[in-house]
Amino acid sequence: MRSYSLFTIFLLCVAILIIDILTFYWLQSITRLLEPSLKTIIHALFWIFTIGLVSAILILKIKLDDIDPRRKQLLISSMYGLTVSSFIPKIIFIIVISLLFYMNVIFSEKESLVVIPLVGLFSGFLPFFVIVYAIFKAIYRFKIYRHTLEFEQLPSSFNGLKIVHISDLHLGSFNYRFKIMNRAIKLINDIEPDLIFFTGDLVNNYAWELRGWQRVFIKLKANMGKYAVLGNHDYGDYSKWKTESDKKENHDAIKQFYKDIDFKLLLNESDIIKKDHGDIAIVGVENWGHPPFKQYGDLTKALEKTTEVSFKILLSHDPTLWNEAVINKTDIPLTLSGHTHGMQAAIKIKGLQWSPIKYKYRHWAGMYRINDQYLNVNRGLGWLGFPGRLGMRPEITFLKLISHNKNH
Repeated sequence: MRSYSLFTIFLLCVAILIIDILTFYWLQSITRLLEPSLKTIIHALFWIFTIGLVSAILILKIKLDDIDPRRKQLLISSMYGLTVSSFIPKIIFIIVISLLFYMNVIFSEKESLVVIPLVGLFSGFLPFFVIVYAIFKAIYRFKIYRHTLEFEQLPSSFNGLKIVHISDLHLGSFNYRFKIMNRAIKLINDIEPDLIFFTGDLVNNYAWELRGWQRVFIKLKANMGKYAVLGNHDYGDYSKWKTESDKKENHDAIKQFYKDIDFKLLLNESDIIKKDHGDIAIVGVENWGHPPFKQYGDLTKALEKTTEVSFKILLSHDPTLWNEAVINKTDIPLTLSGHTHGMQAAIKIKGLQWSPIKYKYRHWAGMYRINDQYLNVNRGLGWLGFPGRLGMRPEITFLKLISHNKNH
């Protein structure tokens, strides 16, 4: 909530109140069938929750700077969860029951007394329970997404290369629940990967979020190496710092964490891996995205030492770089990104996936191909903001690369 002005938060509270007034208007048409005492209790509880939520949001915003940073993240996430689980079901309830009343000509008077209340309640409670499931269950239902890709540029000595790609851990959101992440670590190690790639957003903002996590991530095993790049949240740009020195100290501590867990952090640079008579380049750029995201990345610099290497894997936190600077402008066959989280919400119908995030990012979840260049946008292993996932499970990507190289 720090990134939003007090005026924006005030408008949010006004919107909540308007929706709740409309909801209450239609709710009365349902509760009129109940006993007066029960009806009074339901009405009272409705407004107690509304006033409590709005008050909590305003107080949290006003007192945000005085709250301990650790408690602050937990409180903000809780407010997100409460707001979404209240706001969305009520909007659906208003739309459905309004349509039913305006279509009342379809039902007889007796039918309308039963059908409209039942359908109205169902339309409100169903999305509420779906959101509750997203918050308490789906958020940590890690899923392995598997892809087999074939490349002519890949040296035959790397045929069958096994890669695990993870992204967007946002460890501050886990609130030190190490056991949950250990499940993901086990899934990764069971694949027995040759390479593990992490494409940024290790934290939400602060290096202190990393306390205790070293003993978890040091368990990750890869035969050829572990590599990472920074995400937009890893620079400390979303926090207020007393001095630039404090910000730099925070940033340096985040970079040190990668050394502590045996990951090579690529800062606009590349690393060459040799095997038998072949070699591949792992290229890592710092975060690069359209404003308001800053452009720390320098792809030209990162590629400097790779001119003689035919197969390159690019790690770029923001998938925007692929469309802007990679496709048809470089010979990079495989790019790995994250950043979008797939908005942590999507609708799936017969293999098709839709999310509002598609209107902001052209490439937002899964595998994309243009000509012979591929991009994988990881849906993220952690979460930020809304403490749940709906139709967008946390992702571990497993890539198996097949060589069609005839020169080796």
